[in-house]
Amino acid sequence: MQTNAQEAKRTSASSREAVERLNTLLRAADENGRPLVMGIVNVTDDSFSGDGLHGDPAAAIAQARAQVGAGADIIDLGAESTRPGAAPVPFQQEIQRLVPVIQALRREAPQALISVDTRNAATMHATAVSGAHLINDISALRGEGSLDAALRTGLPVVLMHMQGEPGSMQQAPQYDDVLREVRDFLGQRIAACRAAGMARDRILIDPGIGFGKTADHNLTLLQRLQALRALGYPLLVGVSRKSFIGTVAREPDAQRRLPGSISAALWAAQQGAKILRVHDVAETVQALDVWQAMTAGSLTVKKPNDSV
Repeated sequence: MQTNAQEAKRTSASSREAVERLNTLLRAADENGRPLVMGIVNVTDDSFSGDGLHGDPAAAIAQARAQVGAGADIIDLGAESTRPGAAPVPFQQEIQRLVPVIQALRREAPQALISVDTRNAATMHATAVSGAHLINDISALRGEGSLDAALRTGLPVVLMHMQGEPGSMQQAPQYDDVLREVRDFLGQRIAACRAAGMARDRILIDPGIGFGKTADHNLTLLQRLQALRALGYPLLVGVSRKSFIGTVAREPDAQRRLPGSISAALWAAQQGAKILRVHDVAETVQALDVWQAMTAGSLTVKKPNDSV
């Protein structure tokens, strides 16, 4: 039976590896002039985009493997729906859904980094022990015990802005100055993490497109991504199938928003986003291939993993 000391030693070694692998990929992305692609796998009963896998680990593993084969650098596993109006999921159920998928991916797709989309401290710990490489927290480590839990895992963390809670965040979002307020919030959360002892190379940021924001708010943030990049931390952007695309394109069906999703993803890439979080991996990778070749004026396309 593994002792607490042995578990801590193994987790520490795994977390160092995770930080090194992520930062190696981010450096390669800079050198190659294209962002990393994070594939979304929702092990949930309900997803705004219609791709929830109803807690089925086998289906999640199959989808994740397909995304890795299509060119995803990172797989983002979520077991709690955060769509507008969603109810919280008990952390025990979240862990039950996530751990088998993480363990299988570590065996079957070792080249992929595994991100866990969670705001629960217990889930952060359990998934780190199971082999996750990255914590993606929509609440930016404001939940009870989550900052301490994230620190103890040693893993990199994505800090995301969200106004309100998923259950009510889209009812009437309001800002005096959305760019300033999102930038200030992210700066404050970075400062809190650094003050708690988190190393700079473990922190990424996400403006939280669609999380407590109107279509106009989202468009303003996307237009001004450079101002968020000025905070000095790698920027993750998730625009895939979001409602603002439906508003602009007059398309109510989230699964019919692929063209708009790719357009918004390429805009974010051009503005310096380091990671694109997407549902449609193969299509996004192809779009990035063409965009990169056109930007370089060359048929030679290098992807981040090519340099690792």
